[in-house]
Amino acid sequence: MPRFPIATSLFLAALTTALLVPGLAGAQEPQVPLPPGGFKPPPAAPVKPYKPVAVTGPATYSDPAFVAFRKQLADAAAHKDRAALAKLVVAHGFFWVQDKDLADKNKSGIDNLAKAIDLDAKDGSGWDVLAGYADEDTAGPLPDQQNVVCAPAGPNIDPKAFQALIDSTQTDASEWGYPTQDGLEVHSAGQPKAPVIDKLGMNLVRVLPDSAPPENANQPPFLHVATPGGKAGFVPADSISGLGSDQMCYAKDGGGWKITGYFGGAGE
Repeated sequence: MPRFPIATSLFLAALTTALLVPGLAGAQEPQVPLPPGGFKPPPAAPVKPYKPVAVTGPATYSDPAFVAFRKQLADAAAHKDRAALAKLVVAHGFFWVQDKDLADKNKSGIDNLAKAIDLDAKDGSGWDVLAGYADEDTAGPLPDQQNVVCAPAGPNIDPKAFQALIDSTQTDASEWGYPTQDGLEVHSAGQPKAPVIDKLGMNLVRVLPDSAPPENANQPPFLHVATPGGKAGFVPADSISGLGSDQMCYAKDGGGWKITGYFGGAGE
């Protein structure tokens, strides 16, 4: 079975369970009274050494037809050309999945895509999202869907080793990311010139919940992380990639590609 972004894989599994177990998808959560003083999240798991779990970054998807398709997509996004974009989206059968398929089967693929990425936003952010996907050169196959790939592709991780890591550290899958380069330096403070206390290999790294934005606009953002050796330190925010994100999906029909679905996106 092809590897897929961990967060997306868990999401698909949860969706499948909801669809297969009668009554689960539409069940209402019981109303539980809040304790005195309101809800307080549980404290974060303590920082301690953990077993490194190797990560291999996603590979470039080099299908020539897909590369050509991405250039067409980039051109449509640059010119905010909805008519040109419509030709790059399947006319029917578009899916838009969050906790369920939100696509309106009575509407065209372009109309569903527009709603999923908020293409009509007045600030142009929807077109910016589209341009970002056009620039994304990685993609991975969608399980059980022949000739369908989704981008960006996720890293390759042994799922059993990842689950064992979560269990042993008493953390959540959302707390983990991976370095964009081998040998990433970990600093003692959120400053580029702070002393280096450790280095990260191409392994999963825990991102601590108290990461905060920079104190001033001239300071680059840093993330507070826990290293496999049990040290807490700081790394540039742009040097850590998350395990899951929204994804655009594409279907290959003959020699060409079209947008066929979306995972994530704006609200209903």
